[in-house]
Amino acid sequence: MVHEYRDRIYIRKDILLKLSEYGELNQSKLMSYCGLNNVKHKEIIEDMVTKGLITRTEEPWGNKTIIKYRVSQKGNELLKAILEPYEYLFPRGEL
Repeated sequence: MVHEYRDRIYIRKDILLKLSEYGELNQSKLMSYCGLNNVKHKEIIEDMVTKGLITRTEEPWGNKTIIKYRVSQKGNELLKAILEPYEYLFPRGEL
């Protein structure tokens, strides 16, 4: 059986790409669309917020709070300057 492992760089890239594609996603949709586990990968998302790559906003919804994420300007610059060329030069799945 082959286990697929994604490096943290690819997880970050996937997060940036999904947020770029959709504009804004709540936490559960972001995790779902990126194939991430909320408990295991939440630290990666919070690290990206801390580093200014994505923004986190909270919106009250009844007695709950909805957490939403967007790509920041810094995140867009990183996506265009580094991650897109890296993916072009070193595509996944190529041996």
